Amino acid sequence: MPLLTVLAGCTVLAGCGAEAPAGGSATGLHTGDGGPTTVTDAVLRYVALGDSYTIGTSVGVSERWPDQLVAALGPEPPTLDLAGNLAVNGFTSRDVMDVQLPALDALRPEFVTLLVGVNDVVQGVPEVTFRRNVDAILDDLVGRLGKDRILVVTSPDYTVTPAGADYGDPAQQAAGIRSFNEVLAGIAATRGIPVVDIHDLSLAAASDPSLVARDGLHPSGAQYARWIERILPAVEVMLGR
Repeated sequence: MPLLTVLAGCTVLAGCGAEAPAGGSATGLHTGDGGPTTVTDAVLRYVALGDSYTIGTSVGVSERWPDQLVAALGPEPPTLDLAGNLAVNGFTSRDVMDVQLPALDALRPEFVTLLVGVNDVVQGVPEVTFRRNVDAILDDLVGRLGKDRILVVTSPDYTVTPAGADYGDPAQQAAGIRSFNEVLAGIAATRGIPVVDIHDLSLAAASDPSLVARDGLHPSGAQYARWIERILPAVEVMLGR
């Protein structure tokens, strides 16, 4: 069952090495009070946070979902410019707090995506710790950008891939991913932060090898393209298109 996704004040059903930040230009739009901002003729500085699923382990740069998102939006404002992809293979929620959030001071993002949790599951991080970390991450981001410039994306289920069993008991890990996705989405929802659930899309990799990258574990560019079909409309609503 897909998670409940919160978008622009309504509810709808919706279904790792670091990259050096790229340069970009944008119009600063954050009001500073945590409230909504207005996007008109703007190119917002976009920074992606997370783990291997965001840095796109085992796929080319253009196949990573943040890059596919920017390409799908096109150059006409309002749109996004990928000023940095800070995601790192193997990163947990604690790593996002300790490493990626401080890097935002220099990058000055005006739009941020967050996808994190699978490595917390793999490393056996207690749910209470994950919950506390996500609280801190989202509080930090809301303080920087306001809730209307943050998008949370859930984690896929790696256990359905050919190499999935190499990272713990598949049934136990799959349950953990679902549970942590619920925690992440629930915390975001309490803050009014939009959430896009792609977990159900990832399950198709069990029967479609084209949706798995060459390492037998991570999503392929083709799977990320399916994610974008769901993420793109959410971002367009956030940008006021």
